[in-house]
Amino acid sequence: MSEALYRCENCGLPYPEDASPHRCPRCGGVFVRAQPLTWHPPDPTAQGIWRYRRALQIPETIEPVTLGEGNTPTISGPEPGVVFKLEYHNPTGSHKARAASLVFTHLRQRGVRAVVEDSSGNAGAAWAAYARAAGMDAHIFIPESAHPAKQARIRAAGARLTLVPGPRSAATEAAQQAAREGLGVYASHAWLPWAVDAYATIAWELAEQISEPLGSVFVPVGHGALLVGLAQGFRALHRAGRLPHLPRLIGVQAFACAPIWALARGGPEALLLVTEGETIAEGVRVRHPVWGRHVLLAVQESQGALVAVDDEETLQARDFLHAQGLYVEPTSALVWAAYQRLRDWAPKPAVLLLTGSSRPGSGGWWTRLQRWWHRVRG
Repeated sequence: MSEALYRCENCGLPYPEDASPHRCPRCGGVFVRAQPLTWHPPDPTAQGIWRYRRALQIPETIEPVTLGEGNTPTISGPEPGVVFKLEYHNPTGSHKARAASLVFTHLRQRGVRAVVEDSSGNAGAAWAAYARAAGMDAHIFIPESAHPAKQARIRAAGARLTLVPGPRSAATEAAQQAAREGLGVYASHAWLPWAVDAYATIAWELAEQISEPLGSVFVPVGHGALLVGLAQGFRALHRAGRLPHLPRLIGVQAFACAPIWALARGGPEALLLVTEGETIAEGVRVRHPVWGRHVLLAVQESQGALVAVDDEETLQARDFLHAQGLYVEPTSALVWAAYQRLRDWAPKPAVLLLTGSSRPGSGGWWTRLQRWWHRVRG
């Protein structure tokens, strides 16, 4: 038996080779990397995130499930020293396509035939499309309040969609119940460690795209997998001598539901006051983040910060970005709102991750998705 790449952070149980649990079946803990990622130069013959196959420790014998994710552009922002990373240029319109590619590559290798997933919308759209590409059935549960555009993306990929009344957490409960009833493997974008690994590729792309050492990176934070994956990627670069220092990681939450910010600011007692409040930044409406502790550690290690942004600030930021021709959803706009507060403190270059699109019918990703859909239908 080969050495396990992932182990439960609580009890040390190796991730099983013949199953796909979303959390430790022995103690309920989170599966994390047993050893840190190691940087390897990208493969010039591959595309997107699969240029980093060796660093991700995925054997050449495994065929990837891919729709061309990764290699998203960076552009100069409206101020000197600001760079936008356009993650909404990924297939399905968000950064979640990176995670979906790795997750479904591993699930297909393990013989999974059907998955269930819960989402605020973006992960559901990615999981629906990549499940179809992997030849799997998908049943996606999202809040009934999710944006109609996100619902349309999920249906466009042929997944079964269930709208769940109530808060975001109700969709999670419904999906987990469906998995217990045998409708499919609970392929959680929040829990599975492969998703975290996928986001390390953003850090590696940034190191290629920006010639000077990064100063800070602004990241929307819900469950926290994106920020934790970035931290893993930057650590690998730093250990390999590719970065002189870690960039400051700045995690941004919606004020209406900001548990990690509250914990950092007020300690455990502050968590008692956190609710799953209504917010237009639906992508980060998570009261119990899976990777919360790891987010805190990554922010502290990088001497970064956590910021909570209210909806008025988010709307102003969204409108400003739209005026720049950057048609992002409110969750993406959180980072610009946070930058307004930390402009004088955040080291430059400051990278702002624009993670999700507000325009379901525009952009290169939508064209690629439509072409893929017609191709798989024959």
